[in-house]
Amino acid sequence: MAHPVTGSTTAPVAVPAIEVRELCKTYGSNDVLKGIDFHVDQGEVVCVIGPSGSGKSTLLRCVNRLEEPTSGVIMVEGIDITDSETDLDAIRTRIGIVFQQFNLFPHLTVLQNLTLAQRRAKKRGKREAAEIARRNLEKVGLAEKADAFPAQLSGGQQQRVAIARALSMDPDMMLFDEPTSALDPELVGDVLGVMKQLASEGMTMMVVTHEMGFAREVGDRVVFMDGGVVVEQGVPEDVLGDPQHERTQSFLSKVL
Repeated sequence: MAHPVTGSTTAPVAVPAIEVRELCKTYGSNDVLKGIDFHVDQGEVVCVIGPSGSGKSTLLRCVNRLEEPTSGVIMVEGIDITDSETDLDAIRTRIGIVFQQFNLFPHLTVLQNLTLAQRRAKKRGKREAAEIARRNLEKVGLAEKADAFPAQLSGGQQQRVAIARALSMDPDMMLFDEPTSALDPELVGDVLGVMKQLASEGMTMMVVTHEMGFAREVGDRVVFMDGGVVVEQGVPEDVLGDPQHERTQSFLSKVL
């Protein structure tokens, strides 16, 4: 469901979907994020790349306050979510998030996994929630798995269920935290295929990923992070094809 102010065009609009200003995150004496300025426009796919420990996942988790920022401002669709007066639960219903681990409830069927949050957070009735769940299972190619339990699915299927679960909440944007890194290589393609389909439909997406092919093909913008800062960003052909910063060049020489 597109936010009424924004539509689903890839052209920049007045209010970014996500805007981060001077974001810092410190654990004890460890500065994980060091004054990040970052934004994702409505309908844009931004891929965040960089070495392990560069702050990518922490940045993503700060965007819906799973991590508490040490300082700085985070705006979601023009609303300051670092303001203590903001209804964080209401904002989170606009933001779908998919993690590296699938986080499905093992004792619930696939269908039950998709309807639980809808019924609790969206107050939907059983029948409506099930209809929406089945529609999203069909979208990710798993309509026939509604009555299966997570343990009966492959890792790739579980991750596609996790995506369908997030979509069942009708988010305005989707955050992906290395969604394919726990998967066997032959299972990665199906998950990336679902993400490509979402991008083609105009879903706003922030994707922390090691999949450079996906970043090149699907990303509107690639952001390279290292040491808690944004080192370089731009369109994929520039950042991946002709990186300007020595640190970006060094990283890409090892992964491309």
